[in-house]
Amino acid sequence: MPLEADQAPALLLVHGAWHGAWCWEDAFAPHLRALGLHVETIDLPGHGVPGSRRLPWLTISDYVDAVQARLAQMGRPVVVLGHSMGGYAAQKLMERRPSQLAGVVLLAAATPRGVWGVVGRLLRTHPLDFLVANLTLNLYHLVRTPDRARALFHRDTLDDTTVRKHWQRLNNESFRAFLDMLGLNAIRPRKADPALPKLVLGGEQDVIFPPAVVQACAAAHGVTPTIHAGMPHNLMQDAQWQRVADDIAAWVKHITN
Repeated sequence: MPLEADQAPALLLVHGAWHGAWCWEDAFAPHLRALGLHVETIDLPGHGVPGSRRLPWLTISDYVDAVQARLAQMGRPVVVLGHSMGGYAAQKLMERRPSQLAGVVLLAAATPRGVWGVVGRLLRTHPLDFLVANLTLNLYHLVRTPDRARALFHRDTLDDTTVRKHWQRLNNESFRAFLDMLGLNAIRPRKADPALPKLVLGGEQDVIFPPAVVQACAAAHGVTPTIHAGMPHNLMQDAQWQRVADDIAAWVKHITN
């Protein structure tokens, strides 16, 4: 049943690395709005312009500042939903305890341990690509083809046309933000309000933050995660995205009551 507009906080959807607000708007955000939720999306600084152009030396704090500024503009309680790097930013926002923050959803999110697991996987599977990306300080190298994007974000079975559509909208990512997630700006779960409602979700087939990482993230925040069977990193673009959206809507309704 759709929620009444005055029953629930707003939702702010925060994308991950290489992405933009567009990743929510094909289906995920419209569906949540149809369920009666007030939903907004945001392009983090430097994002939302497709292509390989270099981003400025943006930090995770720059991204958190942008999210916090949007919260202040929304003028109501807000649940922040962060995907991947956006989940890392959401966890750093939790440390600041803004008064408008009513809850956090961490969707396939980077964990308080950072992104060392991703680094290890890339070193095993694409060592030359990872070396070039680091030598050139250019993370677009890791997503430079539709096949690279498919391997990181989507099911192997996703059709080529859809993969290319998503890939064409990707942009570069800040190398400094990557360094922050390696530990320059580590997440401090103990600084967050332990009473803040939190929901942690992941995909069974996620190769960036696999189930064990999602479970560790949830444990750091004292909650039990939900792992969606068969789903990849970009749960919001998967064929089964509606299952995830419905879980989130139900949870928002639950914390409102």
